[in-house]
Amino acid sequence: MTVSWTPHRFQGGVLALDVANTVVLRGDPERSFDRFADPAEIARFAEAASSFRSDELGGAHLAAPRPETIAPVVLAIRETADRLFRNAARAGGALAAADMAPFLRACADGLAGADATVGPPGKPFGDAGGPVAFEAALAVSALSLLSGGSLPRLKVCLNCNWLFLDRSRNASRMWCDMAVCGNRQKASRHYRRRKAGREAENA
Repeated sequence: MTVSWTPHRFQGGVLALDVANTVVLRGDPERSFDRFADPAEIARFAEAASSFRSDELGGAHLAAPRPETIAPVVLAIRETADRLFRNAARAGGALAAADMAPFLRACADGLAGADATVGPPGKPFGDAGGPVAFEAALAVSALSLLSGGSLPRLKVCLNCNWLFLDRSRNASRMWCDMAVCGNRQKASRHYRRRKAGREAENA
């Protein structure tokens, strides 16, 4: 099924977390599904990300001309990054050594043979503006989270279980997207309160 790559799909805060979130309802085996199950979606995602992640990419365009070829590398980076950063979010930003080795190997594979540079924190691609191989961009984005104070700001959305980078002043965000997940959680709490009130009245 063709995915509509809307702004909501890019609530991770950086490319690497947006890609991690292409597994929907991760951790729920009965309902979870992979938006990259069809490799063609990798190319469509890259096209959308070129726009939605323009600031992070320094205006560079993401190129994924052969998505079926790069899919194994992309998925390896995605899965190892998700494990590393999800565990870090739960540990207040601490990285598990056991998660680092497979993550670094996957990122190295993404960068192999790529014409990409790693810039300073907050601007990992500089201002190149040219095309960048999607798998290389994904690796650079993931590696950039290891510096610049990003790790303590990693969060897991309380509604959808997506990873996101909390850039709020006091790092108090609980949801990846207030307009979607935040409102759903508020509506759910309101329903539970009303239900509890009715049950109390009828007791």
